[in-house]
Amino acid sequence: MNIDRRLLDLLACPQCKGPIFPCLERKALCCSRCRLRFPIREGIPILLIDEAESLGEGEQSQ
Repeated sequence: MNIDRRLLDLLACPQCKGPIFPCLERKALCCSRCRLRFPIREGIPILLIDEAESLGEGEQSQ
């Protein structure tokens, strides 16, 4: 999944309002501050805290 850079510049983590970055080979968006991963389904980022998963201890957010 290739998300336009302009869209990424507009999106923010719904919890801390910090920047989010593509991760998991661009199948999710991650927040390194909150250590959360937000899924991308059918090309649409799901930025709901209830849908987010915690990043594991050794996982890279990018």
